[in-house]
Amino acid sequence: MAYRPTEKTRAARARRRAALLDEAGALVATGGFAAATVKAIAERSQLSVGTVYSYFDSNADLLAAVFRAGADRELAATRAAVESAEGPAAQLRALVETFALRAIRGRQMAWSLLFEPVDPRIEAERLTYRAAYHRLTTEILRDGIASGVFPDQHLGVTAAALIGAISESLTGRLSAGHAVTDDADDHRIVESILRFCFHGIDYTGDAPPIRPSASAGTVRRIEGKDS
Repeated sequence: MAYRPTEKTRAARARRRAALLDEAGALVATGGFAAATVKAIAERSQLSVGTVYSYFDSNADLLAAVFRAGADRELAATRAAVESAEGPAAQLRALVETFALRAIRGRQMAWSLLFEPVDPRIEAERLTYRAAYHRLTTEILRDGIASGVFPDQHLGVTAAALIGAISESLTGRLSAGHAVTDDADDHRIVESILRFCFHGIDYTGDAPPIRPSASAGTVRRIEGKDS
């Protein structure tokens, strides 16, 4: 008679799989995807390598799931910040500020999500992740253009340019060789990224207010737009 999993055994398996993903995520957050080998995950979980493989088809399958979990978490935080902001200018600020500050505060994970050389399976997930940010940025720009807050421009090109500018401008700050000094450096970096993004879309209005959740000292103005 063939074995048929019960609801209880399915729930237990789901919990074990989630626990393995947590352990893999912890390894990525400290050493990148290169550190999250099946052997290392098995040792952290006090399981055999074979047992870990019983929950995932391959190491690439496991790490792709870890990537999705991390990327979904960051995207959800950014989307929540955007949705809580009022008006396209404030929403664009929220997107840039949340993306950049969360990346800086979780440097290794952000580096892994954005830049670390990875298996093609994970690279495909990265493209999906980037496309989601492109759609979110496009929505903000579309609303801004429709309401007259932003000048008319090519939505696809501008959204791609903004996402590229935000991520690429963080490369040095996120790299392993960068010496972290203090929060003031982080705030100056975010201020510079914000200034570039607003200038890049030819925004001529008053600078949107700082979100209440933003850290003290973060981006108090957009140079040339207010006093």
